[in-house]
Amino acid sequence: CVYNDIVDADLDRQVARTARRPVASGRVSGKRAWAWLIALCLIGLGVLLQLRWQAQLVALGSLALVAAYPFMKRITWWPQAWLGLVFTWGAPVGWFAMRADRLDVLAAIYAGTVCWVIGYDTIYALQDREDDALVGIRSSALRMGRRVREGVALFYTIAVVLWGVAFWLLREDWVALLALLPAALHLAWQVVMLDAADGGNALERFRSNRTAGLLIAAACFVVGNAGMG
Repeated sequence: CVYNDIVDADLDRQVARTARRPVASGRVSGKRAWAWLIALCLIGLGVLLQLRWQAQLVALGSLALVAAYPFMKRITWWPQAWLGLVFTWGAPVGWFAMRADRLDVLAAIYAGTVCWVIGYDTIYALQDREDDALVGIRSSALRMGRRVREGVALFYTIAVVLWGVAFWLLREDWVALLALLPAALHLAWQVVMLDAADGGNALERFRSNRTAGLLIAAACFVVGNAGMG
C-alpha cells in the first residue's frame, strides 16, 4: 500500500476520495514514505527467512508483480485482475510453506481467489468511476459500464466453482462442497444488494468481504481437516 501510494500520488491528488491520502496530500513526504517502505520490507525479510526455501522462492516471485501493479491502471482496463494476482500470492506462499505437492488443488484455490478479488475490487472501484473517467484512470468498473452487477456476479460464480473444484480434488466428496455454501450465499447477497450508482453502498458491499473471507477460510479449514485424526 505504501509503494502504491508513492507511485500513485499524482493520480490520487485528482480523485476526491484519495486526495487526502498521506503522500498525495503532502502530510507525508516522498522521502519519509520510501523510508517507511524500506522498514516494512526489512520486517518482511525477517518473516521470509523463517519459511522453507520453496516458500521463499515463491514469495520472491511476487516482487515483479507488486512493482508493476500501480502502473496497471494506466495501461489496462483490468488492473483489478493484476491486483488479484498480487493480493492472493499469499496462498501459494502459504501452500509451499506447508507442502510442495497437490499443485492442482493450489492452482484451483489461487485462480478462484483471483476471481474473487476481481469481483470485490470492481465493487470498490465503483466509488471513483466519475473521477477516474475524467483523470484517465482505467478500471474494470468503467469497462463493465452498466453491466457491473452481472460482471461481479460472473467473477464471484467462477470463484466459487474453482474453490469447489479445489475441494473436490482434495476430498472427492460431495459433502465437502457444502462447506462453501455460506460463502456462496454471502457473495450472492452482495450481488443482489449492490447499487452501482451509490458509492456508499459499494463501500459497504466491499467491506462485507471481510465476512466473506472468514467464511472462505472456515470452509478451507473444515475441508482441509476433514477425516484427520
